[in-house]
Amino acid sequence: MKVGVRDISRKTGFSPATVSNALNHKRGVSKETAEAILRVAQELGYQRPSRLDRIQFVVVRKSGKVLDESDFHPAVVDGVEREAKLHGLTTSYVTIDLADPGAHSQLRELCQDTTSGIVLLGTEMMEEDYEPFYGSAAPLVIVDGWCYHSFIESIVISNESSAYRAVHYLIGKGHTRIGYVRGNPVIRNFPLRERGCRRALEEAGLSWNDDYCVTVGTSLSTAYAAAKEWLEGDPELPTAFFAENDVMACGMMRALLERGVKVPEEVSFVGFDDLPVATVMLPALTTLHVPKHDIGAMAVQKLIAKVKAPRDFTCTTHVSTTFVERDSVAQL
Repeated sequence: MKVGVRDISRKTGFSPATVSNALNHKRGVSKETAEAILRVAQELGYQRPSRLDRIQFVVVRKSGKVLDESDFHPAVVDGVEREAKLHGLTTSYVTIDLADPGAHSQLRELCQDTTSGIVLLGTEMMEEDYEPFYGSAAPLVIVDGWCYHSFIESIVISNESSAYRAVHYLIGKGHTRIGYVRGNPVIRNFPLRERGCRRALEEAGLSWNDDYCVTVGTSLSTAYAAAKEWLEGDPELPTAFFAENDVMACGMMRALLERGVKVPEEVSFVGFDDLPVATVMLPALTTLHVPKHDIGAMAVQKLIAKVKAPRDFTCTTHVSTTFVERDSVAQL
């Protein structure tokens, strides 16, 4: 019978997280505790996995309102699957809804399978949602998310600096009245994008204007509906908007175009993500391209490295975006 982290935990009385840290020679475990755990592991016949059998792509849902409207994670999955295949690994998919009472125990169970590497999609996850993954025995990489309370290997988008570059671009095009399209519900990426926008405005000597800030839903239909309602108040319009993602930008653009506002002649737009919807809008949306397939491939590479050459530290990798200039920004 294969001996796992939970078996050693039950025998020693130490938590699975502590056992996992000791087995992986991580800091934070006293010498005496580590020796006791390693001694019991040896007695039970524990064998550290030397290779992975498969990759598990785990999607954790909270509201689903961001995930369901985005082509982000299907593209990441494709990157994971392609890279896994190159290394002779299969890929399986697990979707867990945090509203399910058994969600946390299901997540902890996934973390005990040391022959499977986990690519965890953190798009909708908040800090408290990572608790089941503390001290995961299974190799683990978070994609599009990060954890403060436990050091977990992560791949994140350079949200703040990317938004900064987008707004800096608008300023370079002569725009001084720049608005912001904000999403509801809020995911952890969004405040970072707002911070980048504010920083670019501040450095240019421009003011953030709350009157130009519009909160919309994160689907095309809810973004359009909220933008349409906002426009019914006949607000003063900025000359440009930066939107937290392409879906919001396109919903806002549609509402403006229906009202007779010309895009980009009267109002320009920059989005974020470079989703397929950006290319079918008229005008086509200028946006920030996220290398989604590459992120998936990188996650698999990191998992393989964690098994072949384990180390006692983790890395958070910031992946830059590429600015894609299309037709939605006018030169003033």
